[in-house]
Amino acid sequence: MTASIQPKRDLPTQYVLRLADTCLILAQRLGEWCGHAPIIEEDIAITNMALDLIGQSRGLLTLAGEMNQRAGGERFDEDQLAFLRDERDYLNPTLVELPRGDFAFTVLRNAMVATYLTLVWEKLADSSEPELAAIAGKAVKESRYHLQHASDWVLRLGDGTDESARRLRDALAALWRYSTELFTADAVDEAAAAAGIGPRTADLREAWLAEMTALLSDVGLAPPAPSSFVSTGKQGVHTEAMGYLLTQMQYLQRAYPGGVW
Repeated sequence: MTASIQPKRDLPTQYVLRLADTCLILAQRLGEWCGHAPIIEEDIAITNMALDLIGQSRGLLTLAGEMNQRAGGERFDEDQLAFLRDERDYLNPTLVELPRGDFAFTVLRNAMVATYLTLVWEKLADSSEPELAAIAGKAVKESRYHLQHASDWVLRLGDGTDESARRLRDALAALWRYSTELFTADAVDEAAAAAGIGPRTADLREAWLAEMTALLSDVGLAPPAPSSFVSTGKQGVHTEAMGYLLTQMQYLQRAYPGGVW
């Protein structure tokens, strides 16, 4: 078994890792639809969106490895950071690690995350970290497409049959409470904002909520009432689902260290 790596708890590095892990873990969930989507066009579309997210995570993980070295640690490459960390060292919000769910669950989660990522990428265009700004310049175009695709499906399901509308309502009830974590401020956010690396995610909540409210209103839905529940994936405290996901994702690299195609 290959030994795990542990990045330093440097605040700016954690900021980049949170974004990288958001893309990486959502890509893993979307990849589970390969061969299982309701129509072949969606099978291809969802897989391509997963590949976009993997591409974004690769650039971010490479940058995080460089930043880890600047902070006095080892310079890890993208594969080490993707496959050789322990569960507590993944910093994605809980929303993206939740089990795949049905198609309505997937498209609504995609709409929620793509809205969030689009806002983040737009702000990161002015990052004091040149490589991060460059990644954002490409990623924002992909994220806008992901948002358009997900929004179209939210409308189709919400205005479709009684069954599709019910599934969309169920997805909203299941997912919404996890959105609070996206905008929870902490020392990582404050450090990144102070250094000009990226925005405080709390500052994006109002714009995100306005966009999601507008989308939901088009199908006669409204955001659920606020909840005091706050998930903790960004702190490295995950749901049971994360362990199973990592077991699948890390298997080849753990079993065959350094293996390449």
